[in-house]
This record gives sequence, C-alpha cells and structure tokens, in this order.
Amino acid sequence: MILTDTHTHLYSEEFETERDAMMHRAFEAGVQRLFVPSIDSSYTQKMLDLEAHYPHNVFLMMGLHPCYVKPETFEKELAWVEEQLNSHTYYAVGEIGIDLYWDKTTLAIQQEAFRQQIRWAKARKLPINIHCREAFDEVFDVLESEASAELFGIFHCFTGDFEQAQRAIGLGMKLGIGGVATFKNGKIDQFLNQIDIEHIVLETDAPYLAPVPHRGKRNESSYTVLVAQKLAEIYGCTVAEIAEKTTENSKNIFGI
Repeated sequence: MILTDTHTHLYSEEFETERDAMMHRAFEAGVQRLFVPSIDSSYTQKMLDLEAHYPHNVFLMMGLHPCYVKPETFEKELAWVEEQLNSHTYYAVGEIGIDLYWDKTTLAIQQEAFRQQIRWAKARKLPINIHCREAFDEVFDVLESEASAELFGIFHCFTGDFEQAQRAIGLGMKLGIGGVATFKNGKIDQFLNQIDIEHIVLETDAPYLAPVPHRGKRNESSYTVLVAQKLAEIYGCTVAEIAEKTTENSKNIFGI
C-alpha cells in the first residue's frame, strides 16, 4: 500500500531535532510520496536539501504563500519564484492563494500575487496548490477569472461546504483532505461521500492540523494513514482502496 501526502512542510523547524526519524515513520506507515509546498525564499535551500536527501520520495512545489505577501518584499519574492520555476524542476506552483485571517490590508497584493502565479503555472502546464483561509469568495473570484483548460491543481486543506466543493472541482481542482476530516466539528465528513473519490487527495499539512487522536499536537506525514482510515469509513471501502485511488489522483495532478 502506497500513500501520498500531497502537502507537508517537512522543512519545518518543528522537525529539526528528529527529521530522519519522522521520515522513517512515514515510510513505515506506507507514505512513500511526499509533496512539499513553498512558503517564501527563506525555505528554498532546506527544500532542495530534503529533495537531495530523499530523491525518490520528496517532490517540491514553488510559490509564495499569501501570508508572506508583504508590500515591501512581495515583488522580490515573486521574482525568486519565477527564477526557481525557470531553473529547477518543481511539480506544482504552491502554496498560493489568499488568507484574510491574519491580515486583510494586503488583499490587493495577495490577489495580484495569486493571479501572477496562476499564470506562471498555466504557461508551464503545472498544477497549482491553493491556500484559502477566510477567503473563499476572493479565491473563487480569481480562479474563475483565470479559468481555462490549463488551470488545475489541488484546493489544499479544503474546509468549505458541498457547494464550494463542487465549485472547486468544476474549476479543475482536487480537494486536499487532511486532519480536519477527523474533527467532530470539521463538517466536511458530512458530505464527502457525495463527492466521487476521483476528486480527492490526501494531505497532512504537517506540522499543523494533526488528525484525531493527535489533535492539538504536532502533525507528521505518517498520520496520512489516519486520514485514509477516516475516508475509508466515509466511503465504505478499505484503506488500501483509498490509498490506491488517492495516490492515482495525485499522479494525475502532479504528473509523477
């Protein structure tokens, strides 16, 4: 059984003291494919080092996270993203999007950065990996204005309702499902069985959003199996079937 974690911050400082042990636990749990999103340029070298150390298991994305879109630095950061996309192999542009939880004052430049990175992805036939927090309307506004056959990817950490799920799928997105599906108040477990499994991929967002029974603690990629177990309950099938189908879905998105 091969599981794919489509969104894990393996370079996080929270893994600094035991990163190799954490990776070994993931492999033992069957998590053989780990996709790592970018936040900003300060993490690029750590990402490249991880890829070099685990060349058959770690696959990188490149993008500027919306929380790091700042007036004084975002143009320089976007230039770095473009330079990296032109000089190294990345499997998606991400994580990109809009976050209005922390700072609403940067909405205009978040929209600008999101749109520019979508266009780079489309030009390179790469998927996007979307971050959306308290910004569904704003994210959909940009996505719908950029909709085309070249627009596809993953709506990371999807926490919307059924209508928003259908809207995202209609725009070429898979839904990234992680620990929130195991929360009592997570809500998405109430309608996921109405969505064909072909539209679902697994993720952890480690070290954040650990699934039950680890909720509130540090998350890690080995816990992907706990998300798969929850989805097996929801869809009335085996964990092996969830692993097989969601890994196939991830290959369709990332091309690897």
